[in-house]
Amino acid sequence: MAIRDDFEVAAGQVRAAVQRFALGLLVLAAFGAMLIGKADTVLVENARVLALDLASPVLEAIARPVAAANRAIADLKEFASLRQENARLREENARLLSWQTAARRLENENEGLRGLANFREGPEASFITARIVGDSVSAYVRGALLNVGRRAGAAHGQAVVTGEGLAGRIAEVGDNSARVLFVTDVNSRLPVLIERTRERAILAGDNSPQLRLTLLQSVAGVQRGDRIITSGHGGSFPVGIPIGEVVETGEGGVRVKPFADFSRLEFVRVVDYGVTGLVGGSAVPGTPAPAGAQAPGQRIR
Repeated sequence: MAIRDDFEVAAGQVRAAVQRFALGLLVLAAFGAMLIGKADTVLVENARVLALDLASPVLEAIARPVAAANRAIADLKEFASLRQENARLREENARLLSWQTAARRLENENEGLRGLANFREGPEASFITARIVGDSVSAYVRGALLNVGRRAGAAHGQAVVTGEGLAGRIAEVGDNSARVLFVTDVNSRLPVLIERTRERAILAGDNSPQLRLTLLQSVAGVQRGDRIITSGHGGSFPVGIPIGEVVETGEGGVRVKPFADFSRLEFVRVVDYGVTGLVGGSAVPGTPAPAGAQAPGQRIR
């Protein structure tokens, strides 16, 4: 009993001494390791390699259950996300089914009304695909050069569209090339409708990335996000071609962002809707066309 007490006292004294001089001992140990490393680099390198050889099986044995646990956690997270995605898809499918039912009902109703009114569809649109081979974008012009012309079926005034919406109209036509005037050009004027309110207006370009709505009866009824489509008036394009959406309303007027991304245009469609008339000029009787705009029936040469 006395020997054990003496041992515990001695161990406590050694522990206290080590704790008191721990910082100094660590500094000395580090300094000694540096000296050994400078004196005999081969010995230190061999010792490091030996330590790595001894530690690698232990680390590998520890890493296997950790990796398995990480995979299990990832699988659980993916399973939870799949459940959420499945619930979202179920809700979306239910909404789509309700829209499908409404669409079928409206289609049947529309067919009945067409029959009662003896309604005739307009001529089917035909189109040709063209590549943009040159830009006509400057401080005063917004347009592009296409690699199709009269021989391919392109004609003056035809619509130029992308997958998103209307991009412009054919302003000049040659035998093998044509120039398109973008809707953002200052000479572009389009009769349009606000899709939600069915209010008519004129969509004008001003050589900026956005368009202006002019000749509106009431600016207060226009909201951000309203879609702008062609109205079919003025003998230009048929009704319903999407052009853009309202992004700004206020004292500065109504600004519209076009759906077409003019910075990335490579291929476009030149569409013949079977209508004739002014596409870029004035569409409201008594409203003069802007300076430099095309007059009805006049070809730009």
